[in-house]
Amino acid sequence: MPTAPVTDATFDAEVRQSDVPVVVDFWAEWCGPCKAIGPALEELADEYAGKVKIVKVNVDENPASPGAMGVRGIPALFLFKDGEVVSNKTGAAPKAALKEWIDAAVA
Repeated sequence: MPTAPVTDATFDAEVRQSDVPVVVDFWAEWCGPCKAIGPALEELADEYAGKVKIVKVNVDENPASPGAMGVRGIPALFLFKDGEVVSNKTGAAPKAALKEWIDAAVA
């Protein structure tokens, strides 16, 4: 299950109203660190299929959602559980660190 694109229009339905925890990756095409973590997020999306949803929001095409979340730098990752942010982190990290962060937040 690949990461799913989310827009400002679908943010509430896909993220805040999700039945499972959601990792939101705020990213941009021109962002090197964003591209660096992309493959790890794709792998994690497969590993967590059915348990945690991983979605991507392009900040250039969808400025309202990152603005509302107070995103100042990308990649910015937010973990939502029951519609609320339970954890967030900014910057690139290796797959193992991302997995550890997700596991700690959804435990």
